[in-house]
Amino acid sequence: MATKKASPQTVPEELPEEDPADEAQTPELPPQTEMEPPGIPPEGASAEAPPGEGGAILSGSGEEPEQPAEEPFVRPVRRRTAPRRAVAESSPPASGAEEVSPEPARPRRRAAPRSSKVVSIDGQSAVESPDDKRRSDLIDLVESQKSGKILTGTLQGVERSPDNPDHITAVLYHGDFKIIIPVEEAVEPPKDFRGRNHGDVLHYLLSKRLGAEVDFIVKGVDAENCIAAASRLDAMALKRRQYYGGSKPALHEGATAEARITCVIRAGAFVDLFGVETYIPLRELSYQRWMDAAQHYQPGQRVLVKLLGIERTDDSVHVEASVKQVGENPYETALKRFTVGNQYVGSVSMVDTTGVFVSLDGGIDCLCTFPRRGRPPRGSRVTVRIRGINFEANRIWGAITHMTAF
Repeated sequence: MATKKASPQTVPEELPEEDPADEAQTPELPPQTEMEPPGIPPEGASAEAPPGEGGAILSGSGEEPEQPAEEPFVRPVRRRTAPRRAVAESSPPASGAEEVSPEPARPRRRAAPRSSKVVSIDGQSAVESPDDKRRSDLIDLVESQKSGKILTGTLQGVERSPDNPDHITAVLYHGDFKIIIPVEEAVEPPKDFRGRNHGDVLHYLLSKRLGAEVDFIVKGVDAENCIAAASRLDAMALKRRQYYGGSKPALHEGATAEARITCVIRAGAFVDLFGVETYIPLRELSYQRWMDAAQHYQPGQRVLVKLLGIERTDDSVHVEASVKQVGENPYETALKRFTVGNQYVGSVSMVDTTGVFVSLDGGIDCLCTFPRRGRPPRGSRVTVRIRGINFEANRIWGAITHMTAF
C-alpha cells in the first residue's frame, strides 16, 4: 500500500531554535501512512475480513495487520502578547550581531488652538458673539451706574430670605447679569398698612407686579459673579422730572400717552405712566361692563391712556387717566343699528343684582330682566328683544326670549 510522507510543521518565528544535540536524541518517527475512513477496507483487502483487535484491518494475503501510524507531536503555537518592537527591545542581541539602538519615540503634535475671531461676510460682523454680547451688557450696566442712564427690564422673580422674612428683592436679568432690586427700591410703600406685617404687604405688592416692564438705574456691579444692584424708584423719579417738570412739560391734561400695565386686580389696573404709577378703575377701562379686569389685561402689556388730570406737589405727581376715553364711544354709533321691537343675538357678559347684561354687535351691552326659566350663565348665547333705547344717555334695554342649552 502506498504511503505518503507527513508534511513538515511550520514553526513560528517567535519560538527559539532547537539544539542539534536534542535533535540527535529524538528517535525517528516512522513514516505516516494515509488513513482510510473507519469501516471501509483498503484496496486489495477482502471486504468480508473482520477487523482485528485494536481496530486493525487484515490484508487479503495473510500478512500481519498494519498498525495505524501515530500522529506526530505538534508544538502549540504561542500567541503574541506584546508588540514585536517591544519583544525585540527586551530580548538580548544574538552573538556577533550588531546592537541596534532603539528608535526614539516621536513627540506628539499638539493641535493649534482655534482662533476666536469671527469671519464676517461684509468685513464687519453684524452678529454678536457670546463674548461680545456679555461685554456689551457689562458696558450698559457700568454706564448706568456712572451716568445714571435708565435701563428697562422685565420683573421675572421675587426672592425672600427664609432667615429674614423682611429681606425681599425683585429679580431681573440683563443678558447674563442678574439684577437685584430691594423691595424698598422697587415699590412705593402704602400710606396705611392696616395693621398688617410690613414684609407681607410689600411682598404681596411686588408679587402682583411679576411680568411687568420696569425701569431701573444700576447702583453697583459685580462683574466676576454677574450680579448688579439697582433701584427702580430712582429711575421713576428721574422720569417724572423729565416729563412732568419744567414750564412746558411733555405730559399735560388731555394728552394721550403710552402706559405700561404693572399690576392687575379685579376692580382695575395699575399703570406706569412715565414714572407715575396710577390706578385706573374698571369703569375707565372699557365702555362695556366688565366684572374682572384680569380677564382682559395682564402685567407687561402696553395701552394708550388719556390724561384726565395732573396734580403736582413738591415730591410727587398724581395723575388720573382713562383707557376707554382714548377712542370714541361705541354707543353713539352702535345704537343706530338696533330698533325697538326686533330681536337680536348676543352673549351674556355679566350678571348682577341689576339684571343680565347681554353684549350685542358693536360693543354695547343691553340690560335685560331675569328670565323666568332661570338666569343664563356668563358667556352663553341668547336672543334679546329690544324694548327701549335712550340715545341721550346711551342706554338700551330688553328681554331675553331664547337661551341655548346649558
